[in-house]
Amino acid sequence: MNAPLALDPTRSALVLVDLMDRIVALPLEPRKGAEVLHVAEELAAAFRSAGAPVVLIRVERPGVAEQPSGSGLAAGLRGDGDLEVVKRTIGGFQGTGLDDRLRERGVTTLVFGGITTNLGVESTARAAGDLGYELVFVEDAMTAFTAAEHDASVRLDFPRLGSVVSAADVGFMVG
Repeated sequence: MNAPLALDPTRSALVLVDLMDRIVALPLEPRKGAEVLHVAEELAAAFRSAGAPVVLIRVERPGVAEQPSGSGLAAGLRGDGDLEVVKRTIGGFQGTGLDDRLRERGVTTLVFGGITTNLGVESTARAAGDLGYELVFVEDAMTAFTAAEHDASVRLDFPRLGSVVSAADVGFMVG
């Protein structure tokens, strides 16, 4: 983990991936979905208080008449002014207009959390890195299907793509 960081709220956004009831309820490791959701809610409140955007990405299955039960965002997660993005692939950038929406707001740094670490979060982060964003990964705001998958992303991949921190290390520049 890195030292605490001070984000510029005018240039940073929180990106939370697939925090939907049906995904939060899955058997996950190294922490339960409810734990990740709790940390994500605290991060989202801090970003909103600082005036920084919160992006909530959720998946919809393409080509089906009706989405499975629990496909909306987890109750209480969305706040006023949050950006909701619906993806139909593993990552949150392909065909969603997310890059344009972030650039309109002057965002250059993305702070990630969500489920699952090695799939939705990592795929979205890799695309963001390719687009030139600076990346921050909040380890305790993520989980996966297995602890090994989570750890591989957090210990091997994410340090090559950006900074890995805990939620307690995320703060904002003052003044």
